[in-house]
Amino acid sequence: MTVSGEQKRFSVLVVDDETSNIDVLSYILKDKYKLFIAKNGVSAVKIAKDNQPDLILLDIIMPGMDGYETLAQLKESKITNSIPVIFVTGEDSKEHETKGLNLGAADYITKPFHNVIVEARVRTQMMIVEQMRIIERMSITDELTGLPNRRYFNDQLAREWERAIRDTSPVTLIMIDVDNFKSYNDAFGHPQGDALLKAVASVFKRSLKRPADFAARWGGEEFIILLPHTGIDGATEVAERARTGVDALVIPCEDGTLTSTTISIGVNTEQPVLNLPVAGFVSRADRALYAAKNAGKNRICIYKEGM
Repeated sequence: MTVSGEQKRFSVLVVDDETSNIDVLSYILKDKYKLFIAKNGVSAVKIAKDNQPDLILLDIIMPGMDGYETLAQLKESKITNSIPVIFVTGEDSKEHETKGLNLGAADYITKPFHNVIVEARVRTQMMIVEQMRIIERMSITDELTGLPNRRYFNDQLAREWERAIRDTSPVTLIMIDVDNFKSYNDAFGHPQGDALLKAVASVFKRSLKRPADFAARWGGEEFIILLPHTGIDGATEVAERARTGVDALVIPCEDGTLTSTTISIGVNTEQPVLNLPVAGFVSRADRALYAAKNAGKNRICIYKEGM
Protein backbone atom coordinates (compact mmCIF):
# COMPACT_ATOMS: atom_id res chain seq x y z
CA MET A 1 0.00 0.00 0.00
CA THR A 2 1.31 3.43 -0.89
CA VAL A 3 0.63 6.72 0.82
CA SER A 4 0.23 10.05 -0.96
CA GLY A 5 0.20 12.96 1.49
CA GLU A 6 -2.38 12.02 4.11
CA GLN A 7 -4.50 10.08 1.61
CA LYS A 8 -3.97 6.33 1.61
CA ARG A 9 -3.89 5.02 -1.94
CA PHE A 10 -4.52 1.31 -2.33
CA SER A 11 -3.19 -0.70 -5.26
CA VAL A 12 -4.98 -3.17 -7.53
CA LEU A 13 -3.52 -5.76 -9.89
CA VAL A 14 -5.79 -6.34 -12.90
CA VAL A 15 -5.21 -9.68 -14.63
CA ASP A 16 -6.95 -10.32 -17.97
CA ASP A 17 -5.80 -11.50 -21.38
CA GLU A 18 -8.28 -9.21 -23.17
CA THR A 19 -7.07 -5.64 -23.65
CA SER A 20 -10.65 -4.36 -23.86
CA ASN A 21 -11.43 -5.73 -20.38
CA ILE A 22 -8.25 -4.19 -18.96
CA ASP A 23 -9.19 -0.85 -20.50
CA VAL A 24 -12.67 -0.90 -18.95
CA LEU A 25 -11.45 -1.86 -15.47
CA SER A 26 -8.63 0.69 -15.67
CA TYR A 27 -11.11 3.41 -16.60
CA ILE A 28 -13.32 2.51 -13.62
CA LEU A 29 -10.51 2.26 -11.06
CA LYS A 30 -7.62 4.50 -12.18
CA ASP A 31 -8.71 7.65 -10.32
CA LYS A 32 -8.91 5.94 -6.92
CA TYR A 33 -6.28 3.20 -7.02
CA LYS A 34 -2.75 2.59 -8.16
CA LEU A 35 -2.99 -0.05 -10.91
CA PHE A 36 -0.75 -2.91 -12.01
CA ILE A 37 -1.57 -4.84 -15.19
CA ALA A 38 -0.89 -8.45 -16.19
CA LYS A 39 -2.13 -10.31 -19.27
CA ASN A 40 -1.45 -13.86 -18.10
CA GLY A 41 -1.14 -15.90 -14.93
CA VAL A 42 2.65 -16.19 -14.95
CA SER A 43 3.08 -12.41 -15.12
CA ALA A 44 0.38 -11.94 -12.49
CA VAL A 45 2.20 -14.11 -9.94
CA LYS A 46 5.50 -12.30 -10.56
CA ILE A 47 3.96 -8.81 -10.36
CA ALA A 48 2.08 -9.78 -7.20
CA LYS A 49 5.26 -11.02 -5.52
CA ASP A 50 7.27 -7.97 -6.57
CA ASN A 51 4.66 -5.31 -5.69
CA GLN A 52 2.28 -6.95 -3.19
CA PRO A 53 -0.89 -5.14 -4.32
CA ASP A 54 -3.75 -4.71 -1.89
CA LEU A 55 -6.22 -6.50 -4.18
CA ILE A 56 -6.17 -8.64 -7.33
CA LEU A 57 -8.89 -8.73 -9.99
CA LEU A 58 -8.29 -12.05 -11.74
CA ASP A 59 -9.86 -13.32 -14.96
CA ILE A 60 -10.70 -17.04 -14.89
CA ILE A 61 -10.51 -17.95 -18.57
CA MET A 62 -6.98 -17.24 -19.85
CA PRO A 63 -4.70 -19.16 -22.22
CA GLY A 64 -2.00 -21.23 -20.58
CA MET A 65 -2.38 -20.86 -16.83
CA ASP A 66 -6.02 -20.07 -16.04
CA GLY A 67 -7.34 -18.06 -13.11
CA TYR A 68 -7.82 -21.08 -10.87
CA GLU A 69 -4.20 -22.20 -11.23
CA THR A 70 -2.99 -18.62 -10.83
CA LEU A 71 -4.93 -18.27 -7.59
CA ALA A 72 -3.52 -21.58 -6.35
CA GLN A 73 0.04 -20.35 -6.94
CA LEU A 74 -0.70 -17.05 -5.20
CA LYS A 75 -2.01 -18.92 -2.17
CA GLU A 76 1.08 -21.16 -2.04
CA SER A 77 3.46 -18.21 -1.60
CA LYS A 78 3.96 -16.59 1.79
CA ILE A 79 4.47 -13.28 -0.01
CA THR A 80 1.06 -13.29 -1.74
CA ASN A 81 -1.20 -15.72 0.12
CA SER A 82 -2.98 -13.00 2.10
CA ILE A 83 -3.78 -10.74 -0.88
CA PRO A 84 -7.55 -10.86 -1.52
CA VAL A 85 -8.58 -11.95 -5.02
CA ILE A 86 -11.80 -11.09 -6.81
CA PHE A 87 -12.52 -13.41 -9.74
CA VAL A 88 -13.63 -11.73 -12.95
CA THR A 89 -15.60 -13.96 -15.31
CA GLY A 90 -18.20 -14.11 -18.05
CA GLU A 91 -19.34 -17.47 -16.67
CA ASP A 92 -22.25 -16.68 -14.37
CA SER A 93 -22.66 -20.14 -12.84
CA LYS A 94 -22.75 -21.49 -9.30
CA GLU A 95 -20.21 -24.16 -10.23
CA HIS A 96 -17.56 -21.59 -11.18
CA GLU A 97 -18.35 -19.43 -8.16
CA THR A 98 -18.15 -22.37 -5.76
CA LYS A 99 -14.82 -23.56 -7.21
CA GLY A 100 -13.33 -20.08 -6.94
CA LEU A 101 -14.49 -19.52 -3.37
CA ASN A 102 -13.21 -22.95 -2.33
CA LEU A 103 -9.79 -21.99 -3.70
CA GLY A 104 -9.80 -18.82 -1.60
CA ALA A 105 -11.31 -16.11 -3.80
CA ALA A 106 -12.85 -13.26 -1.82
CA ASP A 107 -15.59 -12.29 -4.30
CA TYR A 108 -16.87 -12.45 -7.89
CA ILE A 109 -17.50 -9.86 -10.59
CA THR A 110 -19.23 -10.93 -13.78
CA LYS A 111 -18.86 -9.52 -17.28
CA PRO A 112 -20.03 -7.27 -18.83
CA PHE A 113 -18.82 -4.80 -16.19
CA HIS A 114 -21.13 -2.37 -14.42
CA ASN A 115 -19.20 0.59 -13.01
CA VAL A 116 -21.21 0.84 -9.80
CA ILE A 117 -20.88 -2.87 -9.03
CA VAL A 118 -17.14 -2.97 -9.74
CA GLU A 119 -16.54 0.11 -7.57
CA ALA A 120 -18.67 -1.27 -4.73
CA ARG A 121 -17.04 -4.73 -4.72
CA VAL A 122 -13.53 -3.26 -4.81
CA ARG A 123 -14.35 -0.67 -2.14
CA THR A 124 -15.76 -3.37 0.15
CA GLN A 125 -12.59 -5.45 -0.13
CA MET A 126 -10.40 -2.42 0.56
CA MET A 127 -12.40 -1.67 3.72
CA ILE A 128 -11.85 -5.25 4.87
CA VAL A 129 -8.13 -4.99 4.05
CA GLU A 130 -7.83 -1.79 6.13
CA GLN A 131 -9.71 -3.29 9.09
CA MET A 132 -7.59 -6.43 9.02
CA ARG A 133 -4.42 -4.35 8.93
CA ILE A 134 -5.47 -2.38 11.99
CA ILE A 135 -6.05 -5.64 13.86
CA GLU A 136 -2.80 -7.06 12.55
CA ARG A 137 -0.79 -4.00 13.57
CA MET A 138 -2.08 -4.39 17.10
CA SER A 139 -1.09 -8.06 17.20
CA ILE A 140 2.37 -7.70 15.65
CA THR A 141 3.68 -4.63 17.50
CA ASP A 142 5.72 -4.74 20.68
CA GLU A 143 3.77 -2.58 23.11
CA LEU A 144 6.79 -1.20 24.96
CA THR A 145 9.11 -0.19 22.12
CA GLY A 146 6.68 0.23 19.23
CA LEU A 147 8.87 -2.05 17.10
CA PRO A 148 7.47 -5.11 15.34
CA ASN A 149 7.42 -8.17 17.59
CA ARG A 150 8.99 -11.57 17.08
CA ARG A 151 5.91 -13.02 15.43
CA TYR A 152 5.91 -10.38 12.72
CA PHE A 153 9.65 -10.65 12.26
CA ASN A 154 9.41 -14.38 11.60
CA ASP A 155 6.70 -13.83 8.99
CA GLN A 156 8.69 -11.09 7.28
CA LEU A 157 11.89 -13.13 7.34
CA ALA A 158 10.10 -16.02 5.61
CA ARG A 159 8.90 -13.65 2.88
CA GLU A 160 12.31 -12.07 2.35
CA TRP A 161 14.02 -15.46 2.39
CA GLU A 162 11.71 -16.64 -0.41
CA ARG A 163 12.25 -13.41 -2.34
CA ALA A 164 16.04 -13.68 -1.99
CA ILE A 165 15.97 -17.23 -3.38
CA ARG A 166 14.02 -15.99 -6.38
CA ASP A 167 16.21 -12.91 -6.90
CA THR A 168 19.50 -14.67 -6.00
CA SER A 169 20.32 -11.81 -3.64
CA PRO A 170 22.01 -11.82 -0.21
CA VAL A 171 20.20 -11.28 3.08
CA THR A 172 21.72 -10.12 6.36
CA LEU A 173 20.57 -10.70 9.91
CA ILE A 174 21.83 -8.57 12.81
CA MET A 175 21.24 -9.94 16.31
CA ILE A 176 21.59 -7.45 19.16
CA ASP A 177 21.74 -7.84 22.93
CA VAL A 178 21.76 -4.99 25.46
CA ASP A 179 24.84 -5.52 27.61
CA ASN A 180 24.44 -6.06 31.37
CA PHE A 181 20.70 -5.40 31.24
CA LYS A 182 19.91 -7.44 34.34
CA SER A 183 22.40 -5.45 36.38
CA TYR A 184 20.90 -2.22 35.02
CA ASN A 185 17.41 -3.34 36.07
CA ASP A 186 18.65 -4.34 39.51
CA ALA A 187 20.39 -0.98 39.99
CA PHE A 188 17.71 1.38 38.64
CA GLY A 189 14.45 -0.61 38.66
CA HIS A 190 12.23 -2.11 35.97
CA PRO A 191 10.55 1.17 34.92
CA GLN A 192 13.98 2.62 34.16
CA GLY A 193 14.88 -0.59 32.36
CA ASP A 194 11.82 -0.08 30.17
CA ALA A 195 12.96 3.48 29.46
CA LEU A 196 16.35 2.16 28.38
CA LEU A 197 14.79 -0.38 26.01
CA LYS A 198 12.63 2.31 24.40
CA ALA A 199 15.66 4.57 23.95
CA VAL A 200 17.69 1.74 22.39
CA ALA A 201 14.81 0.83 20.05
CA SER A 202 14.66 4.43 18.81
CA VAL A 203 18.34 4.19 17.83
CA PHE A 204 17.65 1.09 15.74
CA LYS A 205 14.82 2.86 13.92
CA ARG A 206 17.15 5.76 13.08
CA SER A 207 19.92 3.40 11.96
CA LEU A 208 17.88 2.02 9.06
CA LYS A 209 17.79 4.06 5.86
CA ARG A 210 15.83 1.87 3.41
CA PRO A 211 12.09 1.04 3.53
CA ALA A 212 12.75 -2.71 3.22
CA ASP A 213 15.06 -2.79 6.29
CA PHE A 214 13.45 -3.22 9.66
CA ALA A 215 14.19 -3.87 13.30
CA ALA A 216 12.13 -5.92 15.73
CA ARG A 217 12.17 -6.79 19.40
CA TRP A 218 13.26 -10.41 19.59
CA GLY A 219 12.46 -10.77 23.29
CA GLY A 220 13.59 -9.33 26.61
CA GLU A 221 16.65 -7.18 25.93
CA GLU A 222 17.33 -8.77 22.52
CA PHE A 223 16.60 -7.10 19.19
CA ILE A 224 17.01 -8.20 15.59
CA ILE A 225 17.44 -6.35 12.28
CA LEU A 226 16.71 -7.75 8.83
CA LEU A 227 18.51 -6.28 5.81
CA PRO A 228 17.31 -7.67 2.45
CA HIS A 229 19.57 -7.34 -0.61
CA THR A 230 22.52 -6.52 1.67
CA GLY A 231 26.05 -7.90 1.67
CA ILE A 232 28.51 -7.91 4.52
CA ASP A 233 29.89 -4.41 3.89
CA GLY A 234 26.48 -2.74 4.03
CA ALA A 235 25.52 -4.85 7.01
CA THR A 236 28.63 -3.90 8.95
CA GLU A 237 27.90 -0.24 8.30
CA VAL A 238 24.37 -0.56 9.72
CA ALA A 239 25.60 -2.57 12.70
CA GLU A 240 28.27 0.00 13.54
CA ARG A 241 25.75 2.84 13.20
CA ALA A 242 23.52 1.04 15.72
CA ARG A 243 26.39 0.28 18.09
CA THR A 244 27.76 3.82 18.15
CA GLY A 245 24.26 5.28 18.38
CA VAL A 246 23.52 3.28 21.52
CA ASP A 247 26.98 3.99 22.93
CA ALA A 248 26.23 7.73 22.67
CA LEU A 249 22.86 7.47 24.44
CA VAL A 250 22.25 9.23 27.72
CA ILE A 251 19.18 7.86 29.52
CA PRO A 252 18.12 10.04 32.47
CA CYS A 253 16.44 8.63 35.56
CA GLU A 254 13.59 10.41 37.36
CA ASP A 255 16.00 11.58 40.08
CA GLY A 256 18.28 13.17 37.48
CA THR A 257 20.86 10.39 37.43
CA LEU A 258 22.29 9.96 33.93
CA THR A 259 22.78 6.41 32.72
CA SER A 260 24.14 4.74 29.60
CA THR A 261 24.50 1.30 28.06
CA THR A 262 26.19 -0.62 25.25
CA ILE A 263 25.16 -3.41 22.90
CA SER A 264 26.75 -6.54 21.49
CA ILE A 265 26.03 -7.47 17.88
CA GLY A 266 26.22 -10.62 15.80
CA VAL A 267 26.02 -10.37 11.99
CA ASN A 268 25.26 -13.14 9.52
CA THR A 269 25.05 -12.64 5.75
CA GLU A 270 23.95 -15.47 3.47
CA GLN A 271 22.74 -16.16 -0.05
CA PRO A 272 19.52 -18.18 0.43
CA VAL A 273 19.01 -21.21 -1.80
CA LEU A 274 16.29 -23.81 -2.09
CA ASN A 275 16.22 -26.34 0.76
CA LEU A 276 18.44 -24.18 3.00
CA PRO A 277 16.46 -23.84 6.26
CA VAL A 278 15.91 -20.29 7.44
CA ALA A 279 16.21 -21.47 11.06
CA GLY A 280 19.92 -22.11 10.53
CA PHE A 281 20.32 -18.57 9.22
CA VAL A 282 18.97 -17.21 12.51
CA SER A 283 20.98 -19.65 14.59
CA ARG A 284 24.24 -18.61 12.95
CA ALA A 285 23.52 -14.94 13.64
CA ASP A 286 22.89 -15.88 17.27
CA ARG A 287 26.24 -17.67 17.44
CA ALA A 288 27.95 -14.54 16.18
CA LEU A 289 26.19 -12.54 18.91
CA TYR A 290 27.34 -15.06 21.51
CA ALA A 291 30.91 -14.61 20.26
CA ALA A 292 30.60 -10.82 20.61
CA LYS A 293 29.44 -11.20 24.21
CA ASN A 294 32.28 -13.57 25.02
CA ALA A 295 34.85 -11.28 23.40
CA GLY A 296 34.08 -8.46 25.84
CA LYS A 297 30.76 -6.91 24.72
CA ASN A 298 30.16 -3.55 23.02
CA ARG A 299 31.40 -4.96 19.74
CA ILE A 300 30.37 -6.54 16.44
CA CYS A 301 31.18 -10.12 15.47
CA ILE A 302 30.56 -11.49 11.97
CA TYR A 303 29.63 -15.15 11.67
CA LYS A 304 32.35 -17.43 10.32
CA GLU A 305 32.07 -21.11 9.51
CA GLY A 306 32.67 -23.21 12.61
CA MET A 307 31.98 -20.38 15.04
